[in-house]
Amino acid sequence: MTSLLLVAFMATISFASLDSRTYIVHMDESKMKTSYPSRANSKEMFEEMLDSISQLSTDSEATPLPHLLYAYDTAIFGFAARLSPMHLESIRNMDAFVAAIPDRSIRRHTTHSYQFLGLEQGRGLWHASNLESDVIIGIIDDGIWPEHPSFQDHGFGPVPARWKGACESGTNFSSLNCNRKLIGARYFFKGYEAKYGRVNEAADFKSPRATDGHGTHCASTAGGNLVDNASFYGLARGVAAGMRYTSRIAVYKVCWEGPANCINSDILAAIDHAIKDGVDVVSMSLGRPEGAIPYFDDITTQAAFIGIKRGIFFSCSAGNNGPHTVDNTAPWLMTVAASYTDRSFPTMVKLGNGQIFEGISLYSGKSLKELPIVYGPTAGKKFAQYCVPGTLSPKLVKGKVVVCEQIGGFNNYQQAEHVRSVGGAATVIFLVEGEDLGALPYISPAVSMGYKARKPILSYLNSTKSPTASLTFEGTAYGKRAPMIAAFSSRGPNPVSLDLLKPDLTAPGVNILAAWPSITNPSEEEGDKRRVMFNLMSGTSMACPHVSGLAALLISRHKEWSPAAVKSAMMTTAYNLDNRGSPIKDVYHGGPATPFAIGSGHVDIQKASDPGLLYDIHPHQYLHYLCSLNYSPSQIALFDRNFTCPKKTTMQPGDLNYPSFAVPFKSDAVTITYRRTVTNVGNPPVSTYKVQVEEPIGISVRVKPNILSFKMHGQKLRYKVSFTVKKPLIESDDSSFGSLTWVSDKYAVRSPIVITYI
Repeated sequence: MTSLLLVAFMATISFASLDSRTYIVHMDESKMKTSYPSRANSKEMFEEMLDSISQLSTDSEATPLPHLLYAYDTAIFGFAARLSPMHLESIRNMDAFVAAIPDRSIRRHTTHSYQFLGLEQGRGLWHASNLESDVIIGIIDDGIWPEHPSFQDHGFGPVPARWKGACESGTNFSSLNCNRKLIGARYFFKGYEAKYGRVNEAADFKSPRATDGHGTHCASTAGGNLVDNASFYGLARGVAAGMRYTSRIAVYKVCWEGPANCINSDILAAIDHAIKDGVDVVSMSLGRPEGAIPYFDDITTQAAFIGIKRGIFFSCSAGNNGPHTVDNTAPWLMTVAASYTDRSFPTMVKLGNGQIFEGISLYSGKSLKELPIVYGPTAGKKFAQYCVPGTLSPKLVKGKVVVCEQIGGFNNYQQAEHVRSVGGAATVIFLVEGEDLGALPYISPAVSMGYKARKPILSYLNSTKSPTASLTFEGTAYGKRAPMIAAFSSRGPNPVSLDLLKPDLTAPGVNILAAWPSITNPSEEEGDKRRVMFNLMSGTSMACPHVSGLAALLISRHKEWSPAAVKSAMMTTAYNLDNRGSPIKDVYHGGPATPFAIGSGHVDIQKASDPGLLYDIHPHQYLHYLCSLNYSPSQIALFDRNFTCPKKTTMQPGDLNYPSFAVPFKSDAVTITYRRTVTNVGNPPVSTYKVQVEEPIGISVRVKPNILSFKMHGQKLRYKVSFTVKKPLIESDDSSFGSLTWVSDKYAVRSPIVITYI
C-alpha cells in the first residue's frame, strides 16, 4: 500500500506549497476493507490511510498534515478531512476513491421541492397544529428500504388505534422493521409468479424490502421524515422532507424484478388491503405501457373507485410517454403531470472558439481544462458518433473529450461509461430531439446537452483543424426559469373520454432528491459500485407522491372534505405563470404549455388550503357519469353491484361536476351546455363572485348566472356554461383553450377550458 501511495505522491509533489482545505471524500467500502483488512471500523481505515499520506509528505515543510474531521459509514462511506491539493490528488489516484466534494458554508434550506411549493417549517400547512393529526399514506410500488433515516420514528406517538394493517415478514424483513413511522408493510406476488414463475430471490427480496429504489424514493417524497444534510455527493444539499413529513406510511409491494413487472392482480390485492387497513391516501406511480384503457377494463381503476367511496384520496402518475397520451384518466383519480423546479446542476462546455453551451450533470468531480475534442470519424469507426461498444478507437479518444449522440438501446450513462472504458477523458452527449434534460449520476466527467447545442458544436468540430473544449461542473444552482412542463410527461386529450380533461395538474417531477436503498447503486447499472442514501430521479412517478403528500396536508386541515373536494381545491388554485411572470413553458415544443400538458396548472398548496369554492362530487355522481358513457349493466356492476342506471338519463358526460371543462364538438354541433355546482368554503362566508372568461379561439362562452352570491358557509349554488361555435368555424386547429374563473374580493377559482373538434 505504501508503495502505491509513494507513486501518487511523487506524481503530485508540485502542489505541495498550496493551502489545505476541507473535503468530503467518498470511498468504495469494499475496496477499502480489502486494503485495510485488519481495521475494525471505517474511522481506523481512514486514519491509517491519512497517516500513510502524511508520512510521505514529511519532507515538505510547506505541506500541512492531513487532518481527519469525521468518518462516515451510514449516510455515505467516506470521510471529511483537511487536505492539501497534493494529499487530495494522492487519494484521487487510489483504487477505492469515488468522489471528493469541497466543503462549503451553507444555510439551512430544502432539497428543494417543498420550498418551491411554498412550504415552510412552523408556518402555514407546516405549522405544528396541522401536523399533529395522524394521516396514513399508502404507497403501492416496489417496496421500501426501512432502515433509511427518512423513515425513522423519533417524536412519533403510538400507532393510531384505527390502523388495521400488518407488517408482514419475508426475506430480510420482519415485523421489527416497522415502527411508529412505517406502520405497515405488505407484499403481493402471486400474480407475478403465476405469469413469470417464482420470484428470483437472488435479484429481489420476497418481502416488502426493496432492491430497486423507486418505491423508497416515492415514499420519502410523500411522507418521509426530516433528514438534515441530505445530498447526492454534495449536490442538492439541504434538509430532505416529505410533503407531509409527519404522516404515517404503509407500503404495499407489488412490483418485482424490473420496471414493468407489476401485475394487476397483485395491485388489486394491495388496494384491497390498503382500504381495509385504513389508509387515508393512496399513492400509485404506476401505469400501463399502452396508456389509458376503458374504465370497465381497468381493474385498478375499479378498485380505486371503491376506495374513493370509503373517503380515500388516490393520486396517480400521468405517465412518461410524452408527448403521447395520458394514463390513469378516471375522474376519481388525481392524475399528475411532471414539471421542473428552479433547481439545476449546470455544466458548461466551452469550445476553443469561446462559445459556451450549458448542459446538466451530476458528476461531482473536478472540472476539466481545455482538451482535444473528437466526434464520429475522429473518434473511431463507423457509427462512432453513438459511442457504443465496438465503435470507438482507444488511440483516437484517449485523454480527449468525446462527443456522442443518443441511440436506442443505450442510455447516456452507458455511453459515458463506454467512453471512460476506452480511455476518453470526458463525454458530451446530445439529445436526439428537444431540451428535456434530466440529470444523470455520471461516474466520469460527462454532460447531457439539449439538441439545440448540436449544430453549433458540430459546426465548430467540422471547421476547426484541432478543436478543443473544457468542461466546468458548477454544482447546484437555483433560480432557473420554472416551472416548466417536462417533455416526457404524458399529455391529453384523454383517450378514454374527450369530455374529461387529463392530466389534472402538474407538480415537481424532474431531478427530485429523495431516499434511496443502500443496497442499490444510483445509476442502477451494472458495474456502478457507488452507494448513496439519497438519489435524484425524474418522472411523473416523482410528481405523483408530491401530490399524495400535499393531499395529506389538506386532509389534516380539512377533515370534512371528500377526496373530490381535496382534488378540486388543488385544481382551481393551480397557477399558470412561471417565476418570470410568463406562461408556463412546455419543454417539448418550447412554447406555452396547454391544459393538455399541465391540466389546471401547477399545484399551489398554500392557496389550495383556502380555495373559496369547491366542485364536490359524490361517488354516485361518478356512477351516473359512467351511465352517460353508455356503460352496460354488467359494466356498471364492476363499480357498484347495487347501482342501476336510470332508464332515461339527462346527464351528459360533461355535466360531471368536475373542476375543469373539456368540450368536444362534433361537426354538426353548434352549442354545448354544461352544468356545475359550487360549494362555498371561503371566509368571510357572505361573499359575491363574478365570472371572468377567457374565451377559446373560435368559441363564444356564456355563463348563467354570471354572479354568485353566497349567504353562508357550505351553501351550494348552480350555474350553466354554454359553449357556442362562432361563424365561420376555425378548422385549422384541432383544439383551442381558455378559462372560466369565479372572482371575489379574496378568491380566484379558476377552471381551464379545452375545446376539441371531432
